[in-house]
Amino acid sequence: MGGESTTRTAPRSGGAGKGQVGSRTGQRLSGLAVALGLVLFLGGFAWGAVVYRPYTVPTSSMTPTIDVGDRVLAQRVDGGEIRRGDVVVFHDTTWVTNAPVVKRVVAVGGDTVSCCKQGKLTVNGKQIDEPYLKGGVAEVTNFPTVTVPKGRLFLLGDERQGSLDSTAHLTDAASGTVSRDAVTARVDAVVWPMKGMLERPTGFEALGTLSQPGPLRTIVLLIVAGAVLVLAGGAYGPIAKRLGGSRPRTRTEPAGAR
Repeated sequence: MGGESTTRTAPRSGGAGKGQVGSRTGQRLSGLAVALGLVLFLGGFAWGAVVYRPYTVPTSSMTPTIDVGDRVLAQRVDGGEIRRGDVVVFHDTTWVTNAPVVKRVVAVGGDTVSCCKQGKLTVNGKQIDEPYLKGGVAEVTNFPTVTVPKGRLFLLGDERQGSLDSTAHLTDAASGTVSRDAVTARVDAVVWPMKGMLERPTGFEALGTLSQPGPLRTIVLLIVAGAVLVLAGGAYGPIAKRLGGSRPRTRTEPAGAR
């Protein structure tokens, strides 16, 4: 049997050093996923910080849309971009000193607004459906018809019976209206507690174009996608190591080679 040789298999020893975990292509893809994920994640937060400002609403004047203590995100906008139905943040020292105010715009320059017909707010002679009131009545008091001056806004709280809004300032020189230039932001969503995006004020559509929501959904999608990519890319190494460890590689060697 002297000229005969046999082979046998033996486990590959890991003693001399450890090779790379997973395939080279897999490692490259995982690194790319982490890098892209970080770009999307951090970019989403940076975009949100530039476009949005957080506010805490200290009163119940916007209930049920925004409750007392709710945290909202408001998109930084120019006053000229505001449309009927928007919930806005503004500063007016005749209303509140050194504090922002959150109210809903129900009429803009040139509109006539009054209350109420069949329990509904009337703008330019049209009764406005306001589903965001959740069945609450539209009237605060039967205030007289107000013609909103050009460049100004008439605002109400969604809690119509307890809100100190334009109806509480009807005796002011501006008949309760606020300048568009006083508006600093438009509320897009309630983020704490997580109520989500504000309901669209569709009752105002017959009077003109409504504002389009800001890029909040896109920003959230970027952040979530970035987080998923980072986690997936970071998990590749441990997963590849675990899978590779469960199937030990073998090699052949001549019998008697030891």
